[in-house]
Amino acid sequence: MPYVNIRITRDGATPQQKARLIQGVTGLLAETLGKNPATTVVVIDEVDTDNWGIGGETVTARRLSGK
Repeated sequence: MPYVNIRITRDGATPQQKARLIQGVTGLLAETLGKNPATTVVVIDEVDTDNWGIGGETVTARRLSGK
């Protein structure tokens, strides 16, 4: 039973896009590794940009500074 955890920032992914991610990852595991889609679990965690850091600063700050 594969378990895939996708983490993205909480600012822009539509419900339709998230559904496509779930379908796509499930299909890729079935196609590439022969995993059963019925037992494949995909979880999408959405993280606030204040709680996601890159290079010592938050994503919020990076976006404000244009990096």
